[in-house]
Amino acid sequence: MTTVRLGTRRSVLATTQSRWVAARIREAGGPPVELVELTTTGDVTAAPLASLGGTGVFVSMLREALLAGEVDLAVHSLKDLPTAPAEGLVVAAVPVREDPRDVLVARDDLTLAGLPGGARVGTGSPRRAAQLRALGLGLDVVDLRGNVDTRLREVADGRLDAVVLARAGLLRLGRAGEATDVIDPALMLPAPGQGALAVECRAGDRRMLALLASLDDRATRVCVTAERAVLATLGAGCAAPLGALAELDGGAGRARLRLRALVAAVDGSAVVRRSASVPFDADAETTARDLGHDLADQLLDGGAAELVPRSLALAAAARPSASFRTPPTTALVREGDQ
Repeated sequence: MTTVRLGTRRSVLATTQSRWVAARIREAGGPPVELVELTTTGDVTAAPLASLGGTGVFVSMLREALLAGEVDLAVHSLKDLPTAPAEGLVVAAVPVREDPRDVLVARDDLTLAGLPGGARVGTGSPRRAAQLRALGLGLDVVDLRGNVDTRLREVADGRLDAVVLARAGLLRLGRAGEATDVIDPALMLPAPGQGALAVECRAGDRRMLALLASLDDRATRVCVTAERAVLATLGAGCAAPLGALAELDGGAGRARLRLRALVAAVDGSAVVRRSASVPFDADAETTARDLGHDLADQLLDGGAAELVPRSLALAAAARPSASFRTPPTTALVREGDQ
């Protein structure tokens, strides 16, 4: 049985996620899986993510290896994946999602509400930073890059009072118990696709497409489709503090797809929020995409274009009068390691 070569970033979190996917392939009766570790552009710079520009800083190297035939599939954190499709590649599976919420890891077991004014809170995410500032707690939000260990060490060593990370990453690493507060999405919406993985392969590789089909979770794919449609329609990149979360409500036959999204000013001085829901029907992916486009329009109509840099303002100025439109080529709001 031919061994499958799985491309992954080198970080502990990335390789943990990739091993999880490899285990699911084996459980489904697939062949042995070999991890091929690669270093991406986003892994070799300490610059703030918002300053890097371009698209796919955490995925380009993996995609190049796929297209060159050096690996057979690649595993990405879905929130790192550009919304525009890559020629010759396809997201063959979006496995069941982990908890998409953000968490606080703070000294002295403090919660977000319990942090004193002036507390130093680290995050490399413009989205998290803007929403923290918008809460009006008087926090000193500090730019912070690095893997999970590096960021947690800033708290353990006393240089920061707290850091904010994705709960999914801590869960996958078996470190969820280190979180001192799970942040309600009503206070902080996650990034589009947060907590979900994307398994990508070559579009013409029928063997891999068949092998990965069993890993795809329809509910997760539909939810992240709605979230990413918001992002794609706004034309927003790293500089836009944007959050989106889609969830399924209700039982069989009565389920509805609920979508919440926001755009915030970088300094937290203003936030535009919108939400909507639609029935979860047989053509769920198309419905989800349309819902995301429509909600993005509502955000723009509510003044979102005034809260972010010129890229989003231009998207607003160029949008046609129709509610739904073809998403422009754009990048996901990337946040590095979860």
